[in-house]
Amino acid sequence: MFSGGEYEEVARWLRNFVASHAKRENLRAEPVVETEGAREGQSYGVRLRLGGGLSPAPPAPALELGFPEVAQNRGSLAWCAGLAVRVRALARDLPAAGSGPLRTA
Repeated sequence: MFSGGEYEEVARWLRNFVASHAKRENLRAEPVVETEGAREGQSYGVRLRLGGGLSPAPPAPALELGFPEVAQNRGSLAWCAGLAVRVRALARDLPAAGSGPLRTA
């Protein structure tokens, strides 16, 4: 597997990882990976969006992941499995919006 990488590369990987696992719970869930402001180069804030709703919904803090933690552990199956569980829980907490399938078959 792979570990390390620059901040933007790791952010892209994280966005794809979050999308993949969120859509296993809700096909319309979209990842929101916050990388700007005080987080830039240091950490990521993860939320999921469905229509106008977010999970976790503000003012609750986003799922906070440090850049070094993600960069060093994205090649670890055990770490990724734990993150997948957390992302799927966020997807289950999304408010219902629109129609269509919410879960994969």
